[in-house]
Amino acid sequence: MSATRLNVSAGIASVTVALALVALKLWALGETGALSVAASLADSAMDMMVSLGGLMAMIYAARPPDEDHAFGHTSAEDLAALGQAVFIVISAGVIGAAAAMRLWSGTPSVLRAEGPGMVVMGISIALTLGLVLWQRRVARRTGNRVVRADSLHYLGDLLPNIGAIAALFASARYGMGQIDSVVALGAAAMLVIGALRIGKGAWDALMDRRADPAVVDGISRIADHWPGVHGYHDLKTRTAGSRVFVNLHIELDGSQSLRQAHDIGAGLRRAILDAYPEADVIIHKDVAGDREAREAAARSVPGSVPGGETD
Repeated sequence: MSATRLNVSAGIASVTVALALVALKLWALGETGALSVAASLADSAMDMMVSLGGLMAMIYAARPPDEDHAFGHTSAEDLAALGQAVFIVISAGVIGAAAAMRLWSGTPSVLRAEGPGMVVMGISIALTLGLVLWQRRVARRTGNRVVRADSLHYLGDLLPNIGAIAALFASARYGMGQIDSVVALGAAAMLVIGALRIGKGAWDALMDRRADPAVVDGISRIADHWPGVHGYHDLKTRTAGSRVFVNLHIELDGSQSLRQAHDIGAGLRRAILDAYPEADVIIHKDVAGDREAREAAARSVPGSVPGGETD
């Protein structure tokens, strides 16, 4: 099976599991009335949107750039992520407010059908673990970062499910209905933290923030040690969705043939893509020594900016 098909299969599995979890938890919420289940339901609804967005992104990313979108369409992922973040914050606010009102009222929460509710949450945990195992297998074979990130996200979602089981058990065994509200408050806080992280990442990408410093440092190390490259400058990066766009000027021996210069640049580009498959790399070739001459000339002109000229 090809890497693309494996990635899409992981995305389809993620969306299918998320849909099943939402349906199960909707039923459990109606039966138990537990806010902890409502918090877990909101988390699963977020998972469904994120998984659906990831699946669409993987399918959409396979399309080549067109005349109107020369750099592709990956920014749509960031717009969707901002919308998801807003939805998550609103959902968490509603759940947190309801839980706080229950606690402050002093009236014990009356939960129902705790047993079936715990069974549903147990099934949710089993489905989530199965999905995570499949996603990790796919990520190991394909190296897809979207699948790997989705796997980590679902792994972190086990905590609200376990918390909901604990709340239902405490209510059924000890009559401690207030535990449900405490668990719901904690889950709501986790939802807000996750939403802010997703929203910040999307906002940074839409504002053309540079790539992760570790990625920039890795590209620098590759260029530093690449045979035939005498130096480099103007390394610029930006992110859009799951893509990282890289522009790099390398300095080559001006006496060599065009074919030799091309081969050096093509080899360096391939090495960067091998290390960072999500990257889109453009390499400009300059003659070694010309940059110093341009900067010296620029320094001799008042008000000029050294290094401001590019080829």
